[in-house]
Amino acid sequence: MTPAPDDLDARIDPALRHLLAARTDLSADLLATVRTGLNQRRREAARTLDSSGVEITQCAVGDIRVRVYRGAGGRPPGVLYCHSGAFVLGNLDTDHRQCIEFARRARCVVCSVEYRLSPEHRYPAALDDAIAVLAWMVTEADALGIDAARIAVAGSSAGGALAATLARLAARAVLPEVVFQLLHQPVLDDRPTPSKQEFSTTPGFDGPACAQMWRYYAGVQDLWHAAPARNEELAGLAPALITCSELDPLRDEAIDYALRLLWAGVSTELYVYPGTIHGFDSLLPEWEVSRQLFAQQGAALERALHPG
Repeated sequence: MTPAPDDLDARIDPALRHLLAARTDLSADLLATVRTGLNQRRREAARTLDSSGVEITQCAVGDIRVRVYRGAGGRPPGVLYCHSGAFVLGNLDTDHRQCIEFARRARCVVCSVEYRLSPEHRYPAALDDAIAVLAWMVTEADALGIDAARIAVAGSSAGGALAATLARLAARAVLPEVVFQLLHQPVLDDRPTPSKQEFSTTPGFDGPACAQMWRYYAGVQDLWHAAPARNEELAGLAPALITCSELDPLRDEAIDYALRLLWAGVSTELYVYPGTIHGFDSLLPEWEVSRQLFAQQGAALERALHPG
C-alpha cells in the first residue's frame, strides 16, 4: 500500500523534507537529460571537495577508466569501489566524496571503476568491467603499492549489486579472494518486495524506478545471475556491512540479504538509517547523519582491512 503524502511527511527526517518533490525519472526520453544534470552536479561538487590527506590519480584498465585514491603510505590494503546510479547513471565523480572518506578513514587505496552503463551496455558489461579492475588490482598490486591479500569490495545502490556479485564470485574461487564487502543501499533483488510497493513515490528513488532500472540492465535476460539475492548459496562469503534507508524501496532486499548472510554463517553488520531516503548521503553529504554513515563505513573497513 502506498503511503499517503502526509504519512511520508511525518516519517521523513525534517532535514530531508525539502526533497519531497525530487523524483528519479528514468524514462527513456529523459535519460540523457537526467544523466547530463547528474554529471554536472557531481562534477561541480568534486571540484570543491576537500581531499586533504588523500592522493588522487587516474588511469585506465583497457578501456575502463579508474580513479585511485591513496589514503595511506607504505603498502596499504585496497578497496574496489562501484558507484551508484541505477546501472544507467553516473561516472567517477558520482561517489567521489565517498571514495575520499573511505581512503582517509580506512587508511587504504580505493580504486573506483567507471563501468559501462545500461541500456547501451546491458548485463554483464558493468560486472565484466568490475571483474577486470579487481583482477588488475591483484596482478598490479606491486605497481599500485597495495597489499593484494587485503582487498575489499564496496558499492552503493547499483554499485552494491556489482560488489555483492564480486564477493560471491570470490567466495567460489572464480575471482581473487576479498576480505570484506561493504554494501550501501544495495540493489540486490529484481523481485517485488513490500518496500518497493510501499515507496512508490518517495524522493531520491522509488518503486517504479526500480522496475525500470532492471529492464534497462537485464532486458529480457534471465536475472538469476544479475540479481545477487537470487543466489541461494551464501556460505563462505566475505564478512559484510550493509547499510540502508528506512524510506527506500530497496530497504527490504537489503535487510533480507543481511539476514540470509547471517543464517549462512557470514559475519554481517546491518544498519537501517531511520527517517532517511535513498541516496541521502549524496544529497546531503555534510548532514550529521551522512557523517555518521561515513564514520560507520570507514570504521568497518578499517577493522576488516587492518585486523589486530
